[in-house]
Amino acid sequence: MLTLAVELEAIYAEGKLIVSSLEAASSLEQRGYGTKEEKTGLILSPSEALYLLGDKKLRVIEKESGVTQDFPMLLEKIRVVDPEIWIRYLIYRDLRDRGYVVRDGFGLGVDFRVYERGEYGEEAAKYIVFGISEGAPIPVGKIVELLRYVQSLKRELVLAVIDRRGEIVYYSVSQLTF
Repeated sequence: MLTLAVELEAIYAEGKLIVSSLEAASSLEQRGYGTKEEKTGLILSPSEALYLLGDKKLRVIEKESGVTQDFPMLLEKIRVVDPEIWIRYLIYRDLRDRGYVVRDGFGLGVDFRVYERGEYGEEAAKYIVFGISEGAPIPVGKIVELLRYVQSLKRELVLAVIDRRGEIVYYSVSQLTF
């Protein structure tokens, strides 16, 4: 559970969510949130910002209008750029609520890197998570490619399948046999 003595505020500008307060940025960074940019401050991913906003731990203000964004407003702004944000947010929220540190993925459409409890900053991410909506077609070749990639990193591939009700089932993929 994130508890802060500092009020968290992010500015939404040009598609980025920026925490400029050094104290707030430092506190968030220690807990595995955001990516530090030298000139700007701490940049939160859309999933991180939605999670913190949904838990009422963050206030988001749109730079151009000065309007405070509530959860639905921010979600719609992000959805324009990333139509899959709802799926990513649900996975992110579920993993964070389970106590994991969750960072954005990299390459090949990987959604997240997930660190074991207590290992963030000490060890590399143990799990690589790929989100799938139930019923959405995924070519087998894509899963094979992901598995090979993740195994080359000596990590574990986890498929997070989200059903129509928003419930998530996690599947560990260690090998594919045909």
